[in-house]
Amino acid sequence: MGRYDQAEPLYTKALEIRKHWLGENHPDVAQSLNNLAALYYSMGRYDQAKPLFVQILNMTKQLLGEEHPDVASSLNNLGRLYEAQGRYPEAEPLYVQALEIRKQLLGENHPDVAQSLNNLAVLYYSMGQYDQVEPLYVQALEIRKQLLGENHPDVASSLNNLAGLYQAQGLYHEAEPLYVQALEIRKQLLGENHPDVAQSLNNLALLYRSMGHYDQTEPHLVQALKIYKQLLGKDHPHVASSLHNLAFLYHAQGRYHEAEPLYVQALEIAERKLGSNHPNTVTYRKNLERLRDDLSQ
Repeated sequence: MGRYDQAEPLYTKALEIRKHWLGENHPDVAQSLNNLAALYYSMGRYDQAKPLFVQILNMTKQLLGEEHPDVASSLNNLGRLYEAQGRYPEAEPLYVQALEIRKQLLGENHPDVAQSLNNLAVLYYSMGQYDQVEPLYVQALEIRKQLLGENHPDVASSLNNLAGLYQAQGLYHEAEPLYVQALEIRKQLLGENHPDVAQSLNNLALLYRSMGHYDQTEPHLVQALKIYKQLLGKDHPHVASSLHNLAFLYHAQGRYHEAEPLYVQALEIAERKLGSNHPNTVTYRKNLERLRDDLSQ
């Protein structure tokens, strides 16, 4: 968390210097705005990130025209923000437009095209449109393997996402080797202590929970939560998600008194960071109510 806190004043100062010397409407100013917006996004401060991402998109269009790779990147970033806020219908046209621009300018076989295919697939997954998801994931994975090799963080991301789809479809034995492979690549390339490693641990834990392997679930969830807290701080949406997942496990095991404070903590973070109506917040609230019903019986 300290690194984020240290980065913010540096990014803010760089932005002020560039605005002073270059004016408001310059590519380097847009770059500084983007750095600050990306920082706020990583910290879960979505309300502060949004106006910056919107400003960057408008600036980039004005400076570079509608059809430019940087415009596609700006559309993609704003789409990711809306997706994180649960505003899926607003995210979709931005992702589609980014994909079209990238295909037109970069060709079908480019890492940025793979990123756009992947992002659109993740969105459709969140919307429950599973029939549209698999072909996009498979295409993104094939492009990434071909261009980047088998052992790359983006390949791990594609493996992880495809595994998530198979898990949602109940294809647990197809999902497990993909999750394990993604985790191994991430540990090897990023080290044990990285948010992507935490994500892989969390996903593998949820798969084991679905398979009824509770003894393998808990240690993965505890480790993921520890990494997220250490790297992102205690008040981040990913921490809320990890707390909820651990609470859900304890609830399922009948460990109600261990589950309740975790549900409460997850809900409090989500309400602060995501708002009362975000899909995650609604889920946490419902599960806490279910637990309290169980406790009262």
